[in-house]
Amino acid sequence: MRNLADLLDLLEPKAELASRHLWLINLLDWIRGDSSNPQAALSRVRLFVDAAQARPGFQAKLHDWWQTLISTVDATPLFADFGFAPRAAFLSELGERLRYRLLPGTPETTHATELFMLLFPTPFDAQWLKLLDEETLARLGTLLNTSTPDTPIADGDVPQPADNSLLQDWQGVLLEALTYCTSQVAATGFSPELRLRMSPQSLLARPFHGLAPDLDALRAALLEHGPDSGALHLALDQFKSRLEACRSAAASVYAHLDEHGISVGLVFRLRQLRERILRIRDLLDCMLSETPAVSAMQLLARLVLLAEERRSIRALVASNSSLLAAKVAERGAETGEHYITRDRAAYMDMLGKAAGGGALTAITTLLKFMIIGLALSSFWSGFWSGVMYAASFVLIQLLHFTLATKQPAMTAPAMAAKLKDLRSGEAVSEFVDEVTHLVRSQVAAVLGNVLMVVPVVLLINVAILLILGHPMIDAKEAQHVLHSLSLLGPTLLWAAFTGALLFAASIIGGWIENWFVLYRLASAMRYNPRITRALGMQRARRWAGFMRDNISGFTSNIALGFLLGLIPPMTGFFGLELEVRHVTLSSGQLAAAGAALGWDVLRQPALWWCVAAIPLIGALNLSVSFYLAFRLALQAHNVTRLDRARIRSAIWARWRSKPSSFFIPG
Repeated sequence: MRNLADLLDLLEPKAELASRHLWLINLLDWIRGDSSNPQAALSRVRLFVDAAQARPGFQAKLHDWWQTLISTVDATPLFADFGFAPRAAFLSELGERLRYRLLPGTPETTHATELFMLLFPTPFDAQWLKLLDEETLARLGTLLNTSTPDTPIADGDVPQPADNSLLQDWQGVLLEALTYCTSQVAATGFSPELRLRMSPQSLLARPFHGLAPDLDALRAALLEHGPDSGALHLALDQFKSRLEACRSAAASVYAHLDEHGISVGLVFRLRQLRERILRIRDLLDCMLSETPAVSAMQLLARLVLLAEERRSIRALVASNSSLLAAKVAERGAETGEHYITRDRAAYMDMLGKAAGGGALTAITTLLKFMIIGLALSSFWSGFWSGVMYAASFVLIQLLHFTLATKQPAMTAPAMAAKLKDLRSGEAVSEFVDEVTHLVRSQVAAVLGNVLMVVPVVLLINVAILLILGHPMIDAKEAQHVLHSLSLLGPTLLWAAFTGALLFAASIIGGWIENWFVLYRLASAMRYNPRITRALGMQRARRWAGFMRDNISGFTSNIALGFLLGLIPPMTGFFGLELEVRHVTLSSGQLAAAGAALGWDVLRQPALWWCVAAIPLIGALNLSVSFYLAFRLALQAHNVTRLDRARIRSAIWARWRSKPSSFFIPG
């Protein structure tokens, strides 16, 4: 690291572009030190100012260097656009961030953003920038703004710049940045994708039309009457009111997602619009602050933290995950409401629907063993198993029965939708009530499935035994079932993996439903001339309504069926040999194995290890699926860690005080 005297000697205002920028990079590196103590960095800034004022002829050289810098590097894009991705394209953004992390930057640039990334490479810079006080900044401003010979300033004095050109330059940059940000907000507000989904009241108010005129009025009031004039305050109030109206208009889009659907690009536009409005407020606060220099340093510190985020691949993944989460979770909340019971009548109704699902799963168990009996290759056995599972799950849906493990991933978005406003303790209490309703509903569904699938499988086995003279499966297959479902093996690991598959199936269902709504396929089925000619107007309307109501269930059920059928053979091909353990299917298989082995199986410990595994399989199926879906929905609704901690504490308190409420209705 160079010492300060050497740095002062190296300043050359007429040097080439790269050398001028390298001098500033080296100076900031000296100020930064070992990046461990912000107060020490602040002391070095003051030491630099003292040394610069004490050295004969240096102030004039520094002034010339500064004037050259601000004339060659346009800071407007830095303040207006830094931190905003140009598009919702993951791969292009990933490539950009990898370039920042892996490839060296060059100081031979007039691009303010590229130079800024070189000047402030670590989050530590934000710490010492925030510590710069008004006195130090005033002395630094005087140093940069005067070309006159040395004028030493006594300690404790707050110097003023020789003229207002530095302030005017700064205000000019901020005004240009405001113009850029405002035009971006207006362009986003005029996009057809947002206008289609805005509320009619917002469209009639036309908030985005007045942004540019209001900014022009603000600029004119500032330049003609000054920062403390009544005209400026009136223009500022009008501009801020217009910004708030634009924000409200954009927020109204979320109320129409069920009708119009949502895309990653739409969520990206909405979030960018919100962030740009916040940037406009930051620029206004900085430009009109009573201490503009201090406010400017606070703004620079925030940009330093944004620079670190621009280099972060983890931040990119989190941001894109949040976009995808919003896309799926916003669509899934309404569907999940149908699976939550809140009173005894609904609880009993859920038991009945789950019993119907269990009875059909018993037939699914029989078909599964029949496919195994065909001795097909692994792939084709898995494929036809997937077809059979998908058909069974779709039939359960069409008959309005319930499969317990389909609930959690559907109900999690509905639960998270209630977390948008947790400012009051009453809201948290209401959410805990919903948690107890949800757990009760899932307990009822699992009980209904398992308590019905076992006797129906036994009845099917008796019928086969009477008709064909042999049980549903032979003793060898029965022993294999006991071995594979035993709690002593990797059963619980496979149960958790199956929970992840249940979550994946729900994501596929939510994505397809959103795609169906986004591209208005229901309307196309209802009114497209070719379709109405083929089906007739009334039938086309019925089919359109039917598909709109069931598309999510169809796709998630079909996806789940093929995931359960194809994952084992496909992963086995690569040597991973992942298996699935679905609580209702496993219960049916265990019942078939017990029936094949006869009463003597009750004396075998292997049976009881399998029986002990069944409730744990169900718990892992449900909890893993719900956890993944709930985390995704929390991310979509931006629920903070503090609110999450409050929720956990409230749930544990309810468990300690009323544990029975999680299992049976009051």
